[in-house]
Amino acid sequence: MISQLFTEAVLIGILTSGIRLATPYLFASLGEMFGQRSGVLNLGVEGMMLMGAFAAFYVTFTTGNPWLGLLASIIVGALMGLAMAVISVTFQAEQGISGIGVYLFGLGMSELLFKKLLGTVETVSGFRPLPIPVLSKIPFLGPILFEQSAMVYLAYLLVPVAWFVLYRTTFGLKIRAVGENPAAADSLGVSVNRTRYMTVTLGGIMAGVAGASLSIALLNVFQQNLTSGIGFIAVALVYFGGWRPYGVLFGALLFSMVNALQLWIQALNIPIPFDASELLIMMPYLLTILVLIFSAGRTRKPSALGAAYERST
Repeated sequence: MISQLFTEAVLIGILTSGIRLATPYLFASLGEMFGQRSGVLNLGVEGMMLMGAFAAFYVTFTTGNPWLGLLASIIVGALMGLAMAVISVTFQAEQGISGIGVYLFGLGMSELLFKKLLGTVETVSGFRPLPIPVLSKIPFLGPILFEQSAMVYLAYLLVPVAWFVLYRTTFGLKIRAVGENPAAADSLGVSVNRTRYMTVTLGGIMAGVAGASLSIALLNVFQQNLTSGIGFIAVALVYFGGWRPYGVLFGALLFSMVNALQLWIQALNIPIPFDASELLIMMPYLLTILVLIFSAGRTRKPSALGAAYERST
C-alpha cells in the first residue's frame, strides 16, 4: 500500500538513500562546474567516471584497501582530465565533440579492462558507514545524516569548500575572469590556458572520484556501463544549479531523492500499474530533460563557455 511510504522507518530509509545517492552527482557536478566556469564544456564526464570506477574497484579488489582504490581513481581521473585539456585547450578542438570522444574512450576502455582483468562481476569491501558519535544518536536525523560513509561526508564537505574557492580566493577570481572574458583576463596577466588546464584536470579528478563513490562505496561492485548516464546528468545539474555550488547541491539532492523514492517503491512491492512502473524507472532521466527546459534562459552561463581562446599577437 502507498501508506507504507509514510511510516517513520521507510521515510528514514528513503532520505538516507537519497543523501547517499547524491554522492556521485555532487563529485561529478562540482568538478564540471569549475571547468565550465573557466569556459570549458566537458561532455566526457561519464567516461571519466567509468575509468575512475574501474580503477578504484580493481585496486580495492586486489589490495583490499579502498583508500588505495580512491587514490587510483584520482590518478586516472587526473590523466583523463589532462587529456581533455590537451584536446580542447591546446589543440582547440570543438569541446562538445571532444568530450563525446573522451566519453567513448572511457566507455570502451573500461569495458575492455573489465573483460581482461576481471572477466566476471565481483564484489569488494569498500567504504563502510562511519557513524559520528553523539550526532548519529539524534532521533530521526541521526541515521539520515550521520551514519554515512567517508565518501558521503567528503562529497557534502566539498560544497562549501568549492564555494569558498570560487568566490573567496584569487584562484577562483581567475577562473571566473577566464570564463567571462578570457582576453581581458589575459591582458591582466592571467594565463588562460593554465587556468583552464587546472580546472579541467580538477574536473577529471572529481569525475574519477565520483566513479569511485559508485564502485567502492555505494555499490561495491563494477560492471559494464556502471554509471548509467550519471555523468551526463551531472553536466545538466551544472546548468540547473546556475554554475553555483549550492545550486548544484540542490539539484543533486533533487535527483537522488527522486531516484531513492522509485527504488523504495520497487523494494516495498507497492502495487502500481505496469505503465507507471516503467515511468518510475525513467523518472531521473525525464527529470533531466525537465531540468534543462526549466533552466534554459533563467540563468546566465559563463560568457566564454565552449569557446576556444587564442592569444592575439
